[in-house]
Amino acid sequence: MNPNEISSSRRRLMQGAAVTLAATVAAPAFAQGNQPATLGAGAPPLGDPRSSYPKPPFKEQTQPWPGLAGKMEPRPDHGETSYRGSNRLAGRKALITGGDSGIGRAAAIAYAREGADVAINYLPDEEADAREVIDLIRKEGRQAVAIPGDIRDEAFCRDLVDKAVKALGGLDILVNNAGRQQSHDSILDITTEQFDWTLKTNLYALFWITKAAIPHLPEGASIINTASVNAYDPSENLVDYALTKAAIVNFSKGLAKQMGKRGIRVNAVAPGPFWTALQVSGGQTMEKLKQFGADTPLERPGQPAEIAPVYVLLASTESSYVTGQVYGASGGKGQP
Repeated sequence: MNPNEISSSRRRLMQGAAVTLAATVAAPAFAQGNQPATLGAGAPPLGDPRSSYPKPPFKEQTQPWPGLAGKMEPRPDHGETSYRGSNRLAGRKALITGGDSGIGRAAAIAYAREGADVAINYLPDEEADAREVIDLIRKEGRQAVAIPGDIRDEAFCRDLVDKAVKALGGLDILVNNAGRQQSHDSILDITTEQFDWTLKTNLYALFWITKAAIPHLPEGASIINTASVNAYDPSENLVDYALTKAAIVNFSKGLAKQMGKRGIRVNAVAPGPFWTALQVSGGQTMEKLKQFGADTPLERPGQPAEIAPVYVLLASTESSYVTGQVYGASGGKGQP
């Protein structure tokens, strides 16, 4: 090959590389351009995580169980205007319990913006919060399914899964997130009825819903269970709640070994102090509520929007080798 031919070949090679690089850069920009205008453009700037969100002391406030995020002061951030998707869950179908507020709501918003259709379960008293979530999912052009009901009932749990599968046309993400948390200074103050309520909500429902869902889950599906740092370092005022969260960690690890044979991944998330309706509806003493999150290195509680990306990662194929794991987010304190 003469020098002129070599020079011409090099020019063609460099031109091709430039086109490829341009396409690579343009692809994310195009995907981002499809996001709602309210989400803004570009990555958020770096900032001190200690001052990213409200810090204690918080205003004294209380709500009857189960509480509404819409009535909290300050109102939690679930990513309503900040979460930006990138099509990581395109075509997926998710069922999320406790999807009306808190971490479940943040996961539902994130999943929809990542391209998934979403069914949420919640208590009838949480309808006001749930309606907001359904509207947000639909604004993303995704299918949204609202299924209210009490998961302490085994028959309802089976019906919940059936309704979700029929409405979504299948199921490949299950997020067992709903939970009950009530503060008691002493075990002597916990009645059998209250103990049963907590275990039925946090453990029995987890078992019933997961058992009903597994026959519908294809290879590659993901089960994500919400545990807590209380599983590892139980608060003195949350004895019954903490024991259920420890059981959820154990359940997730054991089930992951079974489901590996089906090609289904099972993981858990162990949040630290997050600003949700659980805290203002009996989940904390008033003194603990006012200083909620102050004892973490980041000096504040987490906001649900800050943990939603963990639920996205565990649901996505990017974490195809991740199963039987527990992911933490606790502001620098606690395990895992």
